[in-house]
Amino acid sequence: MTEVVAALIWSNDRFMICQRPEHKARGLLWEFVGGKVEPGESKKQALIREVREELGVTLTVQDEFMDVVHEYPDITVHLTLFNAFIAYGTPILFEHKAFRWIRPEEIPAYDFCPADKDLLRKIAERFSKE
Repeated sequence: MTEVVAALIWSNDRFMICQRPEHKARGLLWEFVGGKVEPGESKKQALIREVREELGVTLTVQDEFMDVVHEYPDITVHLTLFNAFIAYGTPILFEHKAFRWIRPEEIPAYDFCPADKDLLRKIAERFSKE
């Protein structure tokens, strides 16, 4: 099982989603920014490193929002989503094709990675205003 971390980054009433590059597995699907935990790293350290590499910003990572285990045909991931905010910097696309700030009500308009479905359902339940 591969340990993966991701960030639930809010700006007012919107949260950040990123579109995977076309050439990678699950290309062009939307996801939360993050990545694999490397040996010797804590989950929070991995998330700070990954987001710096992918978006060029420094995060402050807070508590765990939720975790899920998902089996893809090529990999099984244990994905932990952390509440976080951008402490320093402006996002730049070093890895992803695009990023958006969306409201929970807009989730159905985007095609997300399957591992994110339960996370998104919880976000919608907890934060939707409709």
